[in-house]
Amino acid sequence: MSQPPKDTADEKDSLHPRNRHRGRYDFAQLTQSVPELGSFVAVNAHGDASIDFANPDAVKVLNKALLKQFYGIQLWDIPAGYLAPPIPGRADYVHYLADLLGSVNDGVVVTGKRIRVLDVGVGANCIYPIIGHHEYGWRFIGTDVDPVAIRVAKQIVASNSGLTGAVELRLQPSSTNIFIGVTKPKEVFDLTMCNPPFHGSQAEAEASTRRKEQNLGTNKGPAPTPNFGGKPGELWYPGGEATFLWRLAEESALFRDTCFWFTALVSKKETLPGLYKSLQKLGAAEVRTINMAQGQKVSRIVAWTYLTAEQQQAWREKRWLAQ
Repeated sequence: MSQPPKDTADEKDSLHPRNRHRGRYDFAQLTQSVPELGSFVAVNAHGDASIDFANPDAVKVLNKALLKQFYGIQLWDIPAGYLAPPIPGRADYVHYLADLLGSVNDGVVVTGKRIRVLDVGVGANCIYPIIGHHEYGWRFIGTDVDPVAIRVAKQIVASNSGLTGAVELRLQPSSTNIFIGVTKPKEVFDLTMCNPPFHGSQAEAEASTRRKEQNLGTNKGPAPTPNFGGKPGELWYPGGEATFLWRLAEESALFRDTCFWFTALVSKKETLPGLYKSLQKLGAAEVRTINMAQGQKVSRIVAWTYLTAEQQQAWREKRWLAQ
């Protein structure tokens, strides 16, 4: 049987310099934070303490421990089958967004509640608001089409006093709209962020999970189980990543004056040309691509704004520099 990927410092050296998860997990400390993690920890074939990353239950409990130890989250849980994402990679997205703001603020990262972030597809896990508020003090609006995800995310916020007043959750009533229907008139955002559904259908998502199971040697039956979990809306969207991002770009143009930076993770490099073409047609004033990597996994953030250099400066002076 092949072994899951080794949890090594080298694999995490490519993470953002401010990422708290560079280097190996300290399972002794994490187990002190959440004792139930201990039942999942064992010495792997490399002689290191680790968990079975192919086991969604183990991944969820690891997330509980990471969120408690590094982000002060005392109570966090999600229903079975919902996405329990790899926290180091999620933290990277947040840190690169902080750098993005800093790049138009004389290199100084903008912190505090004056920064408002819209998280499209917040999920039951509420990971991005948790990390973004803890690290930078930003305020978040999280949206999702799944009422259960919104209910669970609200429970997480209500159960952790550190999130009080920092995170608002809104149900997106339309399965096709992204910004329309969840934003209020004249509501302003400094950032939007989104981790789009990767696959184009449930069958495609299941085939991908099956390939992962075969690579890890963990395929045990006819029904594949994603190691990080995930409901259909979290894993697939009709037309896949490219179609979702096209729709996101189209709707972003409707809010060109009320958001500074629109951003999204793009997993497939084949998606990039079409997205760039759409943004050019829509009149984006600036488009940036920020490369990210964790071990062998390579992804990128595409960020765009409709604000000219003069408008960017005016935004900065009004929202970030004004006391």
